[in-house]
Amino acid sequence: MRYHALLGGAIALLALLAGPAAAQTDRWTLPIQSHTLDNGLTVVVSEDRSSPTVGVSVVYHVGMRLEPENRTGFAHLFEHLMFQGTPVAPKGVFDRVIQGGGGILNGSTRADFTNYIETAPVSALRPILWLEADRMKTLDFSPENLRNQQDVVKEEIRVNVQNQPYGLFFWTDLNRLAFDRWANAHDGYGSFEDLENAQLADVEAFHRDFYGPNNAVIGVVGDVDAQAVFAMVEEYFGAIPARATPERPDVSEPLNTAQRREAQADRLAQVPALAVGWKMPEQGSDDHAPMAVLTQLLAGGDASRLYQGLVKGREQLLNLDGGMNWPLGHAWDYAGPTQLVLFALYKPDVDPDAVLAALDEEIARIVDEGVDADALARSKTKLLADYVNALEPFISRADEIAKAQVLWGDAETLNRVPAWIEAVTPADVQRVARTYLTEANRTVIDRVPAAMAPARGLSAPTAAAPAAVPQN
Repeated sequence: MRYHALLGGAIALLALLAGPAAAQTDRWTLPIQSHTLDNGLTVVVSEDRSSPTVGVSVVYHVGMRLEPENRTGFAHLFEHLMFQGTPVAPKGVFDRVIQGGGGILNGSTRADFTNYIETAPVSALRPILWLEADRMKTLDFSPENLRNQQDVVKEEIRVNVQNQPYGLFFWTDLNRLAFDRWANAHDGYGSFEDLENAQLADVEAFHRDFYGPNNAVIGVVGDVDAQAVFAMVEEYFGAIPARATPERPDVSEPLNTAQRREAQADRLAQVPALAVGWKMPEQGSDDHAPMAVLTQLLAGGDASRLYQGLVKGREQLLNLDGGMNWPLGHAWDYAGPTQLVLFALYKPDVDPDAVLAALDEEIARIVDEGVDADALARSKTKLLADYVNALEPFISRADEIAKAQVLWGDAETLNRVPAWIEAVTPADVQRVARTYLTEANRTVIDRVPAAMAPARGLSAPTAAAPAAVPQN
């Protein structure tokens, strides 16, 4: 879930968060206080009295990367099961308590985490924490609930993948082609076969292994007192025992050394599309922030170099979307291998190799000529404005502080990101462009309508699954 606000909202938030410390340092700072219970559960609170509401996020340090092999889509399936009730609070209670008071709730599964988020009047904080503690203890593990949610997830796949043009190939297929380790490469949405093979014992084991308090962080933002929140969390979660978590596998991968390319036919598409990805720097490395700035410069909206060069200038592309850690995250919420992904529809009379050559040309301009100070400053300003905008709603801010604690080990990382962005130099941008945005580190999928398939050496698709032909 993402919320978007106008730049004016970002400016208002800057003023709200400024305070005496910011007046001295000329940089905004989120107030953050944290506390860890004896069972390992960490609570992070950011007080904000501007609205009598609260945002809550419970983030578990498990996602698609850690789901069992031959159980693709299992982490996502389990997220659904978390909304099916417990022996104490049956299915529907969670929704009624929060939505009945005007609140909203949601959950999502990503590569490195699964999050459960709520926002409501501040008077609902106690019921929310009680409900979250209840489902951390146990769930209503029943064959009926498992079957029901297997069917729900399969229907999601039908709607979002099999019966949609392009079918999220710029996520699932691009990862499959770009990465070598199963944890990074497999389809996190899941296959029907793997979803069907999930057993009740698998569900119970997943909750036991990954949904204990020592593998979770709670973020709370809003009209609250931090010490009072710590006391509430201790009251509701303190008696839940810590549980042993499996050893985390090594998911690291080097940059690729030869381009990986594939062609696919799409029975529903009307125009061809390209997905292009490059493996990215490790989280927190010296190249992380420069790559975020470079991504903004190249692909950050209609004013970006690639949009102006390939959509407006050469008129090869019909649109351009993408980003760092896209489409399931942003530049700061990953903890394992990820890609800078570009997704574009292109004109049927355009050669995809010409599009790739144009991409290379725009990247080469940065490598060879650098970036002028004004262009770099504009990119930084836009990146910072978007960053602050995303923190404006309490529900989003709660989610970000909890994710930062899980993924970086310190929620205060959110206060360091602006300085990292501001410190990026033209030489940094050149370096990361030269290092990461190379043909050797590039993965490309060309997806064409069925009518164009024979001309590209592809069989016209007759079923939902795309035909794929590896290329050099």
